Amino acid sequence: MPTQFSVLSLLRHGTIVLMVPSAAMAHTDLSRFEDNIFTSAPEVVSCALEDGTEASCYKITVNYLPEGLDIGPFCPVTIDDEGGLWDWDGENAKLYRIDKDFLTMLDELGYRFFDEDGNVYIVDNANTRPEADHACINVTADPDVTVTMLLPIDPKMAEEPEEIGTVGKVGVALDGVPVFADAPSVLDTGHMPALDLCGGHIDPGGWYHWHATATDVKTVFETEGVDAHCHLEQDKTAQFGYAFDGYPMFGSAEEDGSKPEDLDTCNGHVGETSLGITYHYHASEDFPNLPPCLVGVQAQDNFTTTASVGIGAPRGEDMGHAAGHEGTIGAGHMNTPPGFDEAAEKLGVTATELLQALISSSQDRPDLAMAAETLGVSEKALTEALPQPPRQ
Repeated sequence: MPTQFSVLSLLRHGTIVLMVPSAAMAHTDLSRFEDNIFTSAPEVVSCALEDGTEASCYKITVNYLPEGLDIGPFCPVTIDDEGGLWDWDGENAKLYRIDKDFLTMLDELGYRFFDEDGNVYIVDNANTRPEADHACINVTADPDVTVTMLLPIDPKMAEEPEEIGTVGKVGVALDGVPVFADAPSVLDTGHMPALDLCGGHIDPGGWYHWHATATDVKTVFETEGVDAHCHLEQDKTAQFGYAFDGYPMFGSAEEDGSKPEDLDTCNGHVGETSLGITYHYHASEDFPNLPPCLVGVQAQDNFTTTASVGIGAPRGEDMGHAAGHEGTIGAGHMNTPPGFDEAAEKLGVTATELLQALISSSQDRPDLAMAAETLGVSEKALTEALPQPPRQ
C-alpha cells in the first residue's frame, strides 16, 4: 500500500519544504526512558495542544534529579580553580571552561567576577540577590521538588515551526532530566548561571535541567576546542530524549554513524531511526547543540513543578503571597502571565524578586525603569524578557 501524505504535514523552513509521510510518524514511546525515573506510574490523560486541538498525552512526574546522576562543577571557588562551562556571547564568543583564563578575559572586557584575592563572587539566586555587579550563580538543589511534564502521544505537525527563545522549553531526556534552550546571557543580566561539564545546572526552583544534548556534548568540545569531559556515556548516534512536541531527539549522527543530510531549520528531518521511520531532531556540533525550534505542537501547561519559585512554579495568589504583597494588587493583576517565570530566569533573578520589583514600582502600572533599577538590570533587558501581552 503506498504511503499517504498529509497536506498538514508540510514543513516550510526557509526554502526547504519537506513532505512528511503521515503514516511514518513514531509515537512517543515510554519504554525508551530509563527504568525507575518516574515518581509514580505515567498516566495517559486528555490534554489540549497549543493550537486548541484535543489530544492524548503522557503525564510523567520525575524527581528534582535522577538517582545516581552526578552533577557539577559549576562556579569555581577561586580563579585558580576549574568550574563548569559557559557559552560566552560577547567579544571572543565561544564555549569556555570557567577557569582563570576565561575569568581574566571577562575582567579585561569589563566583567569582573572575582575580588582582589581572587575569590569568585558566588550567589544562590533562589534566595539571595547578587550584591556584586557580576556574580556566578550556583543554586542549591531541593530534594523535595518534583517536575511534571506532558508529552503528546501522537505528535502533530504545526503549520509553522515555533522558535525556542532563551530558557525556552525543549523537551525531556530519557533519564527524566528536563531540557531547556540557551541559559540567560551575561550581557543581559550581568550574572553567569554556570553550567556543569554536561551542560546542566539547577533552576532557582531547586531542580536540575540541561541546556545541551548531554549525551553528545563531547562532539561540541571537539568542535569548539574545550578541554572538558562529561561523565555521561557519549554516543552521537543514540536517542537523547523527546522534544515537548513528542518528536524524538538524537545525537549529531545517524544510526549508522553518518552525518545527517537535508536537515531543516529546526535541525531535523524524516529518516530511519531506532524507532522506525519518523521525523526526528539531531544535535548540532556546536553549543548549544539543541533544536533552535520545534516543528510540532506542544501541549498546553506541559511543565509544572512543586517548587515555590522558578519555571513551572505555581502562579497567581500563591505567587503574590510569596512576594509578601498580599492585597497590593487588584484582582485583575494577581495572576502572572505565561512566560513570567522564564522572564525571571532570563534576568538572573527569582520570580518573587521580579514580581516585587514590578509591584513596588507602581500600584497601578509598573514603572519599568524603576523596576529595572531595583533588579540591577537594564530597562531594555527587562522589557525584552517580560512576556508580551496576548494579542487582541
